[in-house]
Amino acid sequence: MNVLAPLLTPEGRALLDAVRGTAPADELAVATRLRREHPAELVSAAIGQAGLRQRAAVKFGAEDAERMFFTPNGVEQSTRASVAGHRAERMKALGVTSVADLCCGIGGDAIALARAGIRVLAVDRDPAAAEAARANADALGLSGLIEVREADVTEVDTGGYDAVFVDPARRGGRGRIFDPEAYSPPLSWAVGAALAAPRAALKIAPGVPHEAIPAEAEAEWISDGGDVKEAVLWFGTAEPGSVRATLLPGPRTLVGRGLPDPEVRPVGRYLYEPDGAVIRAHLVADVARELDGGLIDETIAYVTADALRPTPYATAYEITDRLPFNVKKLKALLRERGVGILTVKKRGSAVEPEELRKKVLPRDRGPHSATVFLTRVAGAPTMLVGAPAGPAATAGGAS
Repeated sequence: MNVLAPLLTPEGRALLDAVRGTAPADELAVATRLRREHPAELVSAAIGQAGLRQRAAVKFGAEDAERMFFTPNGVEQSTRASVAGHRAERMKALGVTSVADLCCGIGGDAIALARAGIRVLAVDRDPAAAEAARANADALGLSGLIEVREADVTEVDTGGYDAVFVDPARRGGRGRIFDPEAYSPPLSWAVGAALAAPRAALKIAPGVPHEAIPAEAEAEWISDGGDVKEAVLWFGTAEPGSVRATLLPGPRTLVGRGLPDPEVRPVGRYLYEPDGAVIRAHLVADVARELDGGLIDETIAYVTADALRPTPYATAYEITDRLPFNVKKLKALLRERGVGILTVKKRGSAVEPEELRKKVLPRDRGPHSATVFLTRVAGAPTMLVGAPAGPAATAGGAS
């Protein structure tokens, strides 16, 4: 059954226009009014789709999301448009003109590829996802470049395409799936499909163990606005075995040089918090080399240095105080400094930031702000107090 078909009719489209932007608190009243003139099932479908579009605006932007069609799983699992766009531009730069997009979902990646001028075969075995992908290609004027096929991706012949893109399902009935062989299809199948193609990209969870990455692949971790979004295994590039971290917007890309772990050194005037993609890619050593810095602890991904240097790959903080972990001493220090706004960051500490904030902020809060890092320094639980070093310190990057 084509569950989107009623919404694609003139009556369905008119209803979608009528319920656009409906707040959750107003849904019952709007539905009651519209059911006087329209079938109840169609009204419910329109209101449900309007809610999905509002959720999808974060990933796709309001302008596209208001024209697109979604499933609940599609909104949850689809790639953010900025990330899909970056990947599509890399495909284009590699000379790719056609891609078999396997496990296409509602078509977010196919849309980005088509907008880069690449012809796409978008395949998914879920009927609802395939029909949404087809509707989205039509809605965005890309049906001339996107062919949607409802099929089992393991049975699709991709021989006529320059590249393969695979986005295996990483969620099951019990939530996220962490074992790559439990993906649908399994990572081993996706790798086999990639190796059989001239070029390929496999989207995987950013927490994938580095030892699970095939030697033939280049691994890229991508963050957007400081949040790590995904890892991609690239096949058929000029740098098999390499590792990179890409920060969006930008993009800014740090390619690993195979450096040894940085040395542990005393806390200097500045503390640098590497971007999450840098940490996931195991490229903290590259950032430390760039900053002429070291680690505060051999197990903690904070870099310390005496000089303030601009880098897009880490956020800089000026450290004013170093204390052994002691709630009373921190509370006294914050009262003395007139701190009323406190940002708590932690790495290597079991303390909950919100719980600490409640304990240490005085009732008569002052006008100043501070950042406290709950961490370890040379193995000892430590509190480092400071503040962002200013916009001149970083060109991008976030925690």
